[in-house]
Amino acid sequence: MKLIQVMVAPVVLCIALLAQEAPTTSPGTGGGQARAAKVASPEVLADRRITFRLLAPKATEVLVQGNWEGGRGLAMTKDNSGLWSVTIPALQPELWAYTFSVDGVRTLDPNNYNAARDGVGFMNTVLVPGESSAVFQPRPVPHGTMTSLWFPSAAMKASRRMFVYTPPGYEGSTTRYPVLYLLHGSGGDEDAWPTMGIANVIMDNLIAQGKARPMIVVMPNAYWNELASLDIAGPRTAPPPGVGGSSQEFEPHEKAIVNDMIPFVEKNYRTLSGRENRALAGLSMGSGITLNVGVKRLDVFASLGVMSSGTFRGAAGAPDPGVALLDKISPGFLADGAATNKKLRLFFFSCGTEDPRMPVLTKVEQELRSRQINLVFKRYPGEHEWKVWRHSLADMAPMLFR
Repeated sequence: MKLIQVMVAPVVLCIALLAQEAPTTSPGTGGGQARAAKVASPEVLADRRITFRLLAPKATEVLVQGNWEGGRGLAMTKDNSGLWSVTIPALQPELWAYTFSVDGVRTLDPNNYNAARDGVGFMNTVLVPGESSAVFQPRPVPHGTMTSLWFPSAAMKASRRMFVYTPPGYEGSTTRYPVLYLLHGSGGDEDAWPTMGIANVIMDNLIAQGKARPMIVVMPNAYWNELASLDIAGPRTAPPPGVGGSSQEFEPHEKAIVNDMIPFVEKNYRTLSGRENRALAGLSMGSGITLNVGVKRLDVFASLGVMSSGTFRGAAGAPDPGVALLDKISPGFLADGAATNKKLRLFFFSCGTEDPRMPVLTKVEQELRSRQINLVFKRYPGEHEWKVWRHSLADMAPMLFR
């Protein structure tokens, strides 16, 4: 099968604002292509303050809608030329997201080519540089390759799409690599980790710094019955948020991952064989799949990453199953902590400090530790959001395959 290599880059969108005057035409842009007057937005200042600008002379109200604390509904001021602007207080080093609201209409910043899709939502991003966000900054280091390709699905009798990251130097070597299978959350698709999670940038930087072992990262569409992000074959059948699910609910996921995806990857890529060289991780819905497939199939995976999981909360109105769920998935998992630790090289948990899932996950952590089952639990400022999951990947990847 021929693999088609593609460059994963921020989506570039041209937004025609109803409240914005038509752009002028610049000569030499190719057949009279229109180009908007240059406006610097966003502008990250040396002290980590940010200035946002938007040219919209006919608008009566423009707001910034950001995902930082206090970032919602920030009013911008219009000058005599129709340029709206606002400078916000300093933000912590991070990759932040925002949109504009122009007279109540959600709008992207037309002067910021850093735009990303999260499910059906689009937003701009802005990086505030600093030590804690350095891993998110593209740098002049050796880069891996991100490939978009299709793999056969026995269940659907059709091909499904996934992204595969291969580490720097893969194409010119004969080296074999371990594999991380990385799943998105509810509402997302195979484009989520490459775009919102900037997984390739994170892996490039970690590998260049010697913090992470070079590895292949497979980012599939986690809906077993969906062909690709823009081609839904039928109703999505992932378990509802917060539901641990019966074994029947996760059987299609197990077959899709273990019977379809892994054999395809190991046939078409230079991988290291054996469970010690495979990891399964996911966020939110993907963490539920990770638990229900990975814990059951420790004969296939030796490392699991569980990010912002609601699985332990149980169904609405039902008591929290807690760690008992793990024994239901894999009988005997809790009975002998030493035996479980020998099978599970890494059991990684993470969650945002403001995520409503945190109290239950904290209880799960305590119960697992009381049974002498090894785990790593990372807490990050934030809610149920991508800035938590990007940091989770950046912290988890260096722990894998060591």
